[in-house]
Amino acid sequence: MNAITDLWNVHPRHTWLRGERPSEPVEFDKETGMWHVYGYPEAVTVLGDPATYSSDVARRFVPGSDQWDFDGNLTQLDPPEHKKLRALVSRAFTPKMVADLEPSIAKVTDELIDELESDEFDLVDALAYPLPMIVIADLLGTPREDRDLIKKWADDSLAERGQIKTTDEDGEQARSIASQSDDQRKMNDYLLEHVVDRRRNPKNDLLTRLVQAEVDGDRLTDNQVVNFTSLLFFAGHVTTTMLLGNTLLCLDAYPEQMARVRADRGLVPAAIEESLRCLSPLASAYRATDADVELGGTRIPKNQMVEVWLSAANRDPRRFPDPDTFDITRNPNPHLGFSQGVHFCLGAPLARLEGRVALNILLDRFTEVRVDHERTPQFLTSPDFTGVWTLPLRTRR
Repeated sequence: MNAITDLWNVHPRHTWLRGERPSEPVEFDKETGMWHVYGYPEAVTVLGDPATYSSDVARRFVPGSDQWDFDGNLTQLDPPEHKKLRALVSRAFTPKMVADLEPSIAKVTDELIDELESDEFDLVDALAYPLPMIVIADLLGTPREDRDLIKKWADDSLAERGQIKTTDEDGEQARSIASQSDDQRKMNDYLLEHVVDRRRNPKNDLLTRLVQAEVDGDRLTDNQVVNFTSLLFFAGHVTTTMLLGNTLLCLDAYPEQMARVRADRGLVPAAIEESLRCLSPLASAYRATDADVELGGTRIPKNQMVEVWLSAANRDPRRFPDPDTFDITRNPNPHLGFSQGVHFCLGAPLARLEGRVALNILLDRFTEVRVDHERTPQFLTSPDFTGVWTLPLRTRR
């Protein structure tokens, strides 16, 4: 086992993080009624064919779901509805808008490091969590002081995603992958207040741009804006928090690569990409079959739930030589850390930017950054995600 694997107290579903290979690229789980896709080429096939593998899984398989819960949630839509909504959202959430955030991301990172009272601290509490929450709050125009409340709602929703429910009635499958909790609804009610306010009192923020975005005469409804911004808060803070923590965990496990990155900052983006492959924050994606299909030599009937394990595909030796080794020189590195196809993560440029800026500043501010192995890092237990939720560090300024 390598240095990362030795540390990895993983969810039992993530056996590949301990160097154990799934026996087949596609397997059926009788306990959950779910088809699991582990192989890289098989994952690419599923993600690249929305006509056969539908993203509209929650309304099919989650009892009590309705249109209102997912209207505006890009992860639950198929073309052409997905293309139309993504075009509207992209009109407001532009690459230039993200790129222009770099100075403010650097400023927030420096401020958070300035607040440290000791050279021993938890990376997540000190930086990896508050940074994306502050950036997203400022971007949307919501008060920074509300971030702990929003974090509670998002974290409670995340915890619920780790619970799997199944039913055998009429052969149906169900999984609580998207059902809305009370905390989720509180968060949506909170965001709705801000959306309604922006329609009346426009400001220079993303919420205003979202409510004003227009393509071919169409605009986003209040509910669509709420569900998109809720997803942005949830996915934005979770993904970036784990991305930064996972990258430092990997670099600590391979000190010679940490030294190379410190000496050549042009390698920072490559280190982040390899971290996304090696410890993919978003571990899986869900699809439903719209036809009988054959995948990886296995026949999957119509109207079945398919779980695509991005994190397992990213360690498929058929695509990545020596897949369990963290290697910042890996090239090419076509990982699926942000998914692929029409559902490629819209927030990927922001997560990458935050990770790059924060890692560079950490290396600027500290001559030494290493994991404190006397205080064991804690890992997220939800099967849908891969990442550290606490990462104690020892540093030297």
